[in-house]
Amino acid sequence: MLAILGGLGAALAWTATTLVASRAMRLVDAWSLLATVMTVGLAVSLPVAAIAGVPSGLSARSFVWLAVSGLANVAGLLLTYAALSVGKVGVVAPITSTEGAVAAVIAVLAGEQLSGGKAATLVAIAAGVALAAHTRAVDGETHRSGLRSAVLAGGAALAFGLGLYATGRVGQSLGVAWAALPPRVVGVAVIALPLLVMRRWRMRRAALPYAAVGGLCEVLGFASYALGARHGLAIAAVLASQFAGMAAVVSFVVFRERLARIQVVGVVAIICGVSVLSALHG
Repeated sequence: MLAILGGLGAALAWTATTLVASRAMRLVDAWSLLATVMTVGLAVSLPVAAIAGVPSGLSARSFVWLAVSGLANVAGLLLTYAALSVGKVGVVAPITSTEGAVAAVIAVLAGEQLSGGKAATLVAIAAGVALAAHTRAVDGETHRSGLRSAVLAGGAALAFGLGLYATGRVGQSLGVAWAALPPRVVGVAVIALPLLVMRRWRMRRAALPYAAVGGLCEVLGFASYALGARHGLAIAAVLASQFAGMAAVVSFVVFRERLARIQVVGVVAIICGVSVLSALHG
């Protein structure tokens, strides 16, 4: 039951993060939004990590992988925000959700064996991404913006996948609190503070609630998934990956986004493929 609740909690949190980011990107630039989201996340996660104390498994190697995880997560969020600024949630969210497939490919390149079922699923996911990225050439600008959002979302998936692999190398020895902390530290140090010093951190009052919710949900989603994974990694992973489908449905109902039929086929293929891959990986 905890695996189910943890996975669903992560899916709901990441759905909220994606949706509020899509709204905030209409009000502020991606850098300022990321700076605010990371600052809120650090304010939430730092006290929890302090209470948890320094984990016994912390080592120089752990610091390297945590740094990679933090940098990759920040890069992934920045690319996601940029994609949402020019594209549709119903396309961006499914493509970024392929982060697990990217992590699996990285693991294979690092020497891990790949079963026939996983290989076939990765091919299906790649095909889904290609279909979801397809845009009708109604006019040149629409086609370019659709393609650009898909490329940015693909870059986000690559970054998130590297982050997942790095976090996996660390393992569960450091605990949820410390695993969630590095991206916020990196985000504040590399993004927020430089923007503040250069006076380029422009956060409008109308966008602040969206950024605050996004920062909180980022941390809650990660913590919920990590808790669920302790009791059933496959179940938690499959359910957490459904944030892509949830975001696509909400964007269709609430934001009136419309996708071409071929894009819908691609989105469905991605969601099903990510779910199957998560189950096989578990």
